Amino acid sequence: MSLFLTFLYVFLCNSVSLSSSLSLHFPLTSLRLTPTTNTTSSLQTSLLSRRNPSPSSTPYSFRSNFKYSMALILSLPIGTPVQTQELVLDTGSQLSWIQCHRKKKRPPTTSFDPSLSSSFSDLPCSHPLCKPRIPDFTLPTTCDSNRLCHYSYFYADGTFAEGNLVKEKFTFSNTQSTPPLILGCADESTDDKGILGMNLGRRSFVSQAKISKFSYCIPTRSNRPGFLPTGSFYLGENPNSRGFKYVSLLTFPESQRMPNLDPLAYTVPLLGIRIGPKRLNIPASVFRPDAGGSGQTMVDSGSEFTHLVDVAYEKVKEEVVRLVGSRLKKDYVYGATADMCFDGNNPVEIGRLIGDLAFEFGRGVEILVEKQRLLVNVGNGVHCVGIGRSSMLGAASNIIGNVHQQNLWVEFDVTNRRVGFSKAECSRLST
Repeated sequence: MSLFLTFLYVFLCNSVSLSSSLSLHFPLTSLRLTPTTNTTSSLQTSLLSRRNPSPSSTPYSFRSNFKYSMALILSLPIGTPVQTQELVLDTGSQLSWIQCHRKKKRPPTTSFDPSLSSSFSDLPCSHPLCKPRIPDFTLPTTCDSNRLCHYSYFYADGTFAEGNLVKEKFTFSNTQSTPPLILGCADESTDDKGILGMNLGRRSFVSQAKISKFSYCIPTRSNRPGFLPTGSFYLGENPNSRGFKYVSLLTFPESQRMPNLDPLAYTVPLLGIRIGPKRLNIPASVFRPDAGGSGQTMVDSGSEFTHLVDVAYEKVKEEVVRLVGSRLKKDYVYGATADMCFDGNNPVEIGRLIGDLAFEFGRGVEILVEKQRLLVNVGNGVHCVGIGRSSMLGAASNIIGNVHQQNLWVEFDVTNRRVGFSKAECSRLST
């Protein structure tokens, strides 16, 4: 859920497979997360390995604006009556979970109170979905002292979230709501936001609510203190989609289990990387899964920076060093993964010397990062090329982060197994 991925240790007591039908659009706000906070992990990848059925199309389409400061936060109406909850939109994770409190505990101001919702229910350990061992998880399930299904997330940076698996619905209006969906209800957490899991897993919000497609347009980040630019988000049909250019998702059969592959990610066929007019000498095979699953390229709304496997990263850095090597900040690594950084207050000049950055998919489809926004302000007068090294995360994947999805419509067409891109002035679309 942030730019920097961490190992995620998952202790879940359940596997779920629900289906319903709805297509919706929610308000979003934003929050800048620390480099060590994340919801995507190599361990989660190996555990959550079941494919989901393709969602059916629905007639609903809803639009709202969001604020952006590198992490997308949705304000979602949950329960009956509605309690608005803030969840991180994360295309790289599956299980959705909300901040909860019970009456016996002092509630955080933004947490969900289950006692106020008539549509809320816990999953008991006797529930068929709560079994000691299930196909989707390699770890045994656990029951708490109240005989309820219990889960715990522990992150490498020491943060965690734990609670019970529950059922609750998203209520959007008097006539539009989902049936009860499986969620995590965290009563202990080091973060104050929940997660909206939007990957291809059977327990994701997309699959359980049968969302056919969703899209967002992330504006460029502002350096004005206190100002957060506004973008747009859709669940369901997007009226701008006529101009989208699509690439087909790479899909993997359920029988194709590879230790480093996340079959639930939105995996795209990246072919190459261009800096300025020069296409870097990187074999296309580096961007696709090898026999062990290493090398897949995924589009992740929950990661801030883009991360590349070592072969690709070294070629990018080699070109940056050739162009502006004398200006690189020595012995500096941001977030333990990104070392193409610069001191000073003139990032536009350095970007001009480097040139545009492009991720090429073929058939004229590319993600173009223009030179004037190539560098990312990471604070204290330091600007970095928004690319880190995946291996420093313990990951074996290429991850296109949201910093390289700015000023683009990005549509996840789940039904047709494709991702669409279209250049846009995202901040203007929200007015």
